Amino acid sequence: MAPSDAIKQILPAFEQYYTVKKENITPPFCAEAEFRSHNEQYFLVRSAHIADIDSNEFVYFACPDELNSEKLEKLVKAAWDAGLAKVRPYNGHRNSDVSLLIFTKSINPETINAIKKTKLYKSYKFSFHGWSHFKLAVCNTSDMQVYTNRQGKDYAKLIKKNIKSSS
Repeated sequence: MAPSDAIKQILPAFEQYYTVKKENITPPFCAEAEFRSHNEQYFLVRSAHIADIDSNEFVYFACPDELNSEKLEKLVKAAWDAGLAKVRPYNGHRNSDVSLLIFTKSINPETINAIKKTKLYKSYKFSFHGWSHFKLAVCNTSDMQVYTNRQGKDYAKLIKKNIKSSS
């Protein structure tokens, strides 16, 4: 299966809760998805406002033909930087996670360890204004193996469930 076909199959899973963009996206990626949630807490009446709670997730999709450590590092840095640029921390901000889903035809064996060891985290004002985690999932479309970092394990289930192999 071609990586671009895999992305076409996975995007409908995101369209229910995320705003999916296929045009005017950050350059190394082929699609983006954005989720924003706003919640308010108040005491008895709305005028007794206690707190705002914002939670966001920015997902980037990439489809290189082959993935090596250098290419992985460039994609991770581009996704992390683009995602953090959209974060607006304030006292009601809870979290803004950045996710990268990569679909490729081949992965170098040493890249698998780099995928598992990828860990990015940022707190804003000692977590009083929230935090950001980085989630990573890489799918080898030739054998449908999915590799993730610790934060991205949920994406392995999502990918396996939604991508049907055309072999």
